[in-house]
Amino acid sequence: MAGSLIEDRPADGVLRLTISNPEKGGALDHEILAAITTALEPEPDGVRCILLTGTGRHFSSGYDIGNIPQDVFAVEAERLVAHPFADALRTLDDTDVPVVAAVNGPAIGGGLELALACDLRVCGERARFGMPPAKLGVVYSHTGLQRFVDAIGVPRTRELFLGGRRIGAQTALDWGLVNELVSDEELESVALGWATEIAGNAPLSVRGTKRVLRELRRAQVTLDPEIERELLALRKACFASADLQEGVRAFAEKREPRWQGR
Repeated sequence: MAGSLIEDRPADGVLRLTISNPEKGGALDHEILAAITTALEPEPDGVRCILLTGTGRHFSSGYDIGNIPQDVFAVEAERLVAHPFADALRTLDDTDVPVVAAVNGPAIGGGLELALACDLRVCGERARFGMPPAKLGVVYSHTGLQRFVDAIGVPRTRELFLGGRRIGAQTALDWGLVNELVSDEELESVALGWATEIAGNAPLSVRGTKRVLRELRRAQVTLDPEIERELLALRKACFASADLQEGVRAFAEKREPRWQGR
């Protein structure tokens, strides 16, 4: 059963996008990711701030790859990760409208990068953060890793990705992964307060500042085209690897994976 993206306008100038896939912990699928892109392209009228959150006790558990049949896994997994997810991130990056993430629960894998693509993040106490590529056999994208380096630096990015560990809300605040930590009960009102305050500020200033920051970041991370092709090929190869299939099976079966290194 596919997930959905719920849209509403909780305050003047604020568009709220709510990830809804409660049976799968807010897992990201084609429908949800495509809906994020559709909601932001073209830019919605009268919106001066966007609020991104999840339903219930989850923000997002990441890509929904657990039920992909093994015989088409490499193609389907790459298609999910490389196309709709990249498009959703691009729209969050490219829009001049500020985006606030209200992280109401676990934000894992692609769910965490989606939150990191927002301009500001506020989380509740039950929020948990983790990047499991090393537990699954995935080589994460260089653009995604750069996003983490920008937010928390190289040492913390290594800790998060090489260890495949999960961290709690207070650690996320200490690392700079989130901007503010509040009680679970306060999260909705605090996040909406942030979005409302931003929506009430001078639009030319807010939009202009976001664009300047975006272009400064892009100017610092330009790769040699040949190196970028090599990194893309490295990532693509992992989707056809025996280790990735084993990692996903082991995760679903709640057991330790038996890595083969191929």
